[in-house]
Amino acid sequence: MPLILAYHYNSIYWGNLMRLFAYLILGVAVTPGVFAETPNKTASSSVETISVSSFAAAPMMESPDLSPNGKWVAAKVAVDGRQILAMYNLFDAAAKPTLLGLDGGKVDADWWSWVNDDWLLVGLSATEMVEGDPWRISRVISVERATGKSIQLGWKGAGQNASDVLWTAKDGTPRILLGLQNSIYPSEEAFWTEVREFDVSTGKSKIAASRRANVMDYYADAAGNVRLGYGYNDQSRTSRLLYRSGGKGSFTEIDRAAAKKDETLTFPALFLAAPDQALTFDDSDGFEAVYELDVKTLKRGKRIFGIAGYDVGSLITSPSGDAMIGVRVAENGDKTYWLDPEMATVQKNLDQAVGAGSARIVSWDRQMTQLLVKVGGPSQAGGYYTYNAKNGGALSRLAFINPNLANRKYAPVSTITYKARDGLDIPAILTLPRDRPAKNLPLIVLPHGGPGARDVESWDWWVQFLAWRGYAVIQPNYRGSTGLGRAFRDKGEGEWGLKMQDDLNDAITHLAKQGIADPKRVCMAGASYGGYAALRAAQRDGALFRCAISYAGVANVAAMSRYDQRSIAGNSARAYWKESAPNSAEVSPVRNAKDFSAPVLIMHGKNDLRVPVSQSREMADKLKSAGKTYRYVEQPLGDHYFSRTEDRLQFLNEMDAFLVKYNPS
Repeated sequence: MPLILAYHYNSIYWGNLMRLFAYLILGVAVTPGVFAETPNKTASSSVETISVSSFAAAPMMESPDLSPNGKWVAAKVAVDGRQILAMYNLFDAAAKPTLLGLDGGKVDADWWSWVNDDWLLVGLSATEMVEGDPWRISRVISVERATGKSIQLGWKGAGQNASDVLWTAKDGTPRILLGLQNSIYPSEEAFWTEVREFDVSTGKSKIAASRRANVMDYYADAAGNVRLGYGYNDQSRTSRLLYRSGGKGSFTEIDRAAAKKDETLTFPALFLAAPDQALTFDDSDGFEAVYELDVKTLKRGKRIFGIAGYDVGSLITSPSGDAMIGVRVAENGDKTYWLDPEMATVQKNLDQAVGAGSARIVSWDRQMTQLLVKVGGPSQAGGYYTYNAKNGGALSRLAFINPNLANRKYAPVSTITYKARDGLDIPAILTLPRDRPAKNLPLIVLPHGGPGARDVESWDWWVQFLAWRGYAVIQPNYRGSTGLGRAFRDKGEGEWGLKMQDDLNDAITHLAKQGIADPKRVCMAGASYGGYAALRAAQRDGALFRCAISYAGVANVAAMSRYDQRSIAGNSARAYWKESAPNSAEVSPVRNAKDFSAPVLIMHGKNDLRVPVSQSREMADKLKSAGKTYRYVEQPLGDHYFSRTEDRLQFLNEMDAFLVKYNPS
């Protein structure tokens, strides 16, 4: 079952890359305290010079990762409107950048990370037909920075998943630990994960942890010792943890849980330097917080960090990999709490330079001296900057995220709370048109995808475009959204298309009472789960909406469930869908096309690897048969993430024309 990929040095874009590289490398150096591009200062260009295409540009830079020596950056960059993974030198314009291309958008680069200064790891995934069904397949390659040469790590005979990187060497050697399967059949021993230590520069490997029945995931400490195994029996939906103290010898079972009883395991989130000591997440007090953990006994120690009203999102680990130096939490906006005193001082200096909440440190070298900083705000696209913590704190711009918009300020963004009809408080992000009274505005209800996700105050090209066109935009964090505690998340269980939908509708009532929105001029729009909600709105609550817009929306819940079950944990996927939407026929728009009473725009990328394009095709066919008003647009090279400028522009133009026709501003 080979995964066919074309991942290579791509000369087609060389000329454009050199122009891009010149743009990136000739950044603007700025000193904190006199930062000319602070979010508190707006560029002089008028908003009137902006067009639809200005908002549609694919990000010039996305998810940059700094090499251990601080000289090289790996990031997705936009070349000819298409995002390409590239490696380039921050300080030497003569150094040859390396550009990597994927197979026509049919393969996703899910993540990338430096092994050392010469080799980059890239996690890939694609959908392939396996015995007549589409399966999501994952793989890893290593890429040599100097030449662009790629090596397939563990691909030969690999099963569905072969991309679980447990550990990367901290001493500069090209070594990693990789967990992978070699069969797709649970009855075969090779189905269960083995861990191999790879030399990423040669592709050669040796066994680090042997296969064990029902054990799919392993975890290693900072020294590269495989310490923990996670076992799961999909038939009984029971799980267990296996542990060995020093990473040698036999594993011992230390915990067991039954999903049918809502039991959960106590997972170490980070192995500490001290023997058998770790950190763990726990939400027994209602919200995820960080605690000490004795791994041998699973006895929880003192609470290390937590924030009232919010779940801790992730830990930031030290370069050595065995200590926590910071915590990320999504509050009204994304926030970083640095526990390391030096990094806390750096963050304070950045906040003083560009405004509190505007600077986010996203990557750093092994010395934590050379930093990459994302600077911007909910009303500004912003950009990426380098910052050297030891040279007086000079910021130097790498790239505007959207050069068309640069640092201009657009529509104001805020967090509000309203009451759902059953009294539940629903937090939401409200964006209002700039330079227009917030009174009796046309409204777009824009629920997030997931639904296991949450919107916070941040730059959103889609939202800002709508506000630029004169719409108020409300993004409700309906029940079931994450990051707001266990109770709020659990209230979404079984409520797909039901109370979760009510929460969206109740936003209209609230904004109408406030005088902000005209309840007779409302459209719902969204992507993925948000697209599902838009379809459901037109089908169930069409009287409230003039129109609905779905991008890559789920239309057939049962079919989506079957698609997700084609995985190792198929029974878990089945259980998730049963818990989320017990009556899939009732809440599936595709099964109720005759009930649609609002016009619908449906768009989907043919290369969508997350929600199959068949979802929208079937919905369009059903609406056509039912004689309903709809428009279906399929993007032949589109994916789930709007990674191409051409697809973004087409989407905005289609949405714009649709709104002008059915819900003009």
